Amino acid sequence: MTQEVLWKSGQGGYKSYRIPALAVTKKGTVLAFCEGRRAGAGDSGAIEILLRRSTDNGVSWSEQQVVWADAGNTCGNPAPVVDLQTGTIWLLLTWNRGDDKEPQIIAQTSKDTRRVFVTSSVDEGLTWATPKEITVDVKLPAWTWYATGPGAGIQLQKSGRLVIPCDHIEAKTKRYFSHIIYSDDRGASWKLGGTTPRDQVNECQVVERTDGSLLLNMRSYDPASRARQVAVSKDGGLTWSEQRPDFSLIEPICQASVRRADKKTILFSNPASREGRKNLTVRASNDDGKTWERRLTLHSGPSAYSDLAVLKRNTLACLYECGEKGAYETLTLARFTLKEILAEA
Repeated sequence: MTQEVLWKSGQGGYKSYRIPALAVTKKGTVLAFCEGRRAGAGDSGAIEILLRRSTDNGVSWSEQQVVWADAGNTCGNPAPVVDLQTGTIWLLLTWNRGDDKEPQIIAQTSKDTRRVFVTSSVDEGLTWATPKEITVDVKLPAWTWYATGPGAGIQLQKSGRLVIPCDHIEAKTKRYFSHIIYSDDRGASWKLGGTTPRDQVNECQVVERTDGSLLLNMRSYDPASRARQVAVSKDGGLTWSEQRPDFSLIEPICQASVRRADKKTILFSNPASREGRKNLTVRASNDDGKTWERRLTLHSGPSAYSDLAVLKRNTLACLYECGEKGAYETLTLARFTLKEILAEA
């Protein structure tokens, strides 16, 4: 395993870097996204979407570039997905005024609300289209807070459907749910998919199982479990059922990542602890996420959000938040193999 710091808080013009996301293009270029937070580690204020690129399988990296900035407002929650038929990289995002904070948006006392945007690149991430708002297509009027990802979406094997995991909060009930949005026309338009049957879940990731069904893996606020929740869709994300806790995937209430490594193996990463955001661990499952018997510890100390990716030459990657005194000191990229996960187990 190799590890490299891609972003360090306080350097490069930003007080903090958070919310990692990874994508690998059709040609193999590795794209690492994050939020560059100008004023500090908080979720509001001047936040911009940043990108670093690697054309040698994650060995070396370009200087950071700004994908989207909006005059002191909050541009965040990068959720990339690559259409492997066309090669287009789609990036779903959220926006809100820099002076509107999450509690105000939820209480509907904010000056504006949370909005959803999409941009794309057809040149390996070198340049990006002007972000286009799609809020009316993917967010119900009765919803307040909204997040894309954070972390990458997927493309379904047979249909080619692009799927982005998301979450929202209802205005009246203040209950929060996970849902997906999708595109069946190569990213030209986006539609709202299914919502989880039960609440107390939000930030989520999705993976396609060997039978074509989808497994949604969600951050859980159920105080009785301190474990991830999962749900299943057998219609490409239009409806969800079988929602339950996965007690083998403990969490301190935090974001996580799930990704298919190959035909047999699914990977999962999160801070594997009930006590706090620490112990960033990658787990492997060979039975479509029913059990998680293999693991590889990337960082035993403070750690938080992460995103997994499958690179070329049998290499896997995880971009994650970590530090020695706090979880948000760096965004570090780990590269490893399935054999290394098996060796630690």
